[in-house]
Amino acid sequence: MKSKRPVKIKTFEQAFEFVLKVKTCLIFGSKTSDLPSLWDVVDLPGRQPGKPGWGAKVEAVWAWKNELPAEFPDEIFYGKLPGGLAVLMSMEHLQQAHYPAHHRPVSECSALARRAFELIRSEPRTTAELRKALSPSGTISKSKVDSALVELQVTLNITRSNAPKLKLDTWLPFAEQYPSMGGEA
Repeated sequence: MKSKRPVKIKTFEQAFEFVLKVKTCLIFGSKTSDLPSLWDVVDLPGRQPGKPGWGAKVEAVWAWKNELPAEFPDEIFYGKLPGGLAVLMSMEHLQQAHYPAHHRPVSECSALARRAFELIRSEPRTTAELRKALSPSGTISKSKVDSALVELQVTLNITRSNAPKLKLDTWLPFAEQYPSMGGEA
């Protein structure tokens, strides 16, 4: 019996093909999930001792998580799984399996998540803008706001904008970016 050759990815195009092939992959590996991860298959050098920067592997994976859905918005989705794990998945898998299984109405989300959604619905906002708008005096912790944003991503009520030039995570209603799937806009 032949052993399967492990996937070794060095290019953006190979990363694109990998996501479509596996349908869903984590960005970075996790001990709590059996899903494949982009991190585990990228074959680029890590940070070299004594050299500045992250290294080619971290830089590639970090960039590709945003660039794949920006360049291929009809084929690749970036989102969060229950538990908050960041994933890339094929749009086909999102439409046929993931969205029907995981979308929940905003009304079923926490009060803070509902408030965040209303702000995002009025206009796309970055994470920092949402933190400030939800807690101008700083009484709501950063982690509570971040948890509300994860909740909205997991329930497929918000998504990261796929606009290619954005450097900061900018959130908009899921239904605005993916109107064919429904949800609240």
